Amino acid sequence: MTTVMPQSELSRKAVAWICEMRDNGDERAISALIEEAGARFNLGPKDMEFLLRFFKENKG
Repeated sequence: MTTVMPQSELSRKAVAWICEMRDNGDERAISALIEEAGARFNLGPKDMEFLLRFFKENKG
């Protein structure tokens, strides 16, 4: 049986996954990681826009 998660929870998991990948030395461009996270967590267009904005505003 599949567990249904609220979309906001999937976005949080995507942010955490991207941060973990970066912390573990993944040197791919952030846009590539965001694309993979979108597929991995089944994110919609608004969630993808959120991730792009989030990582653009929180560089560093």
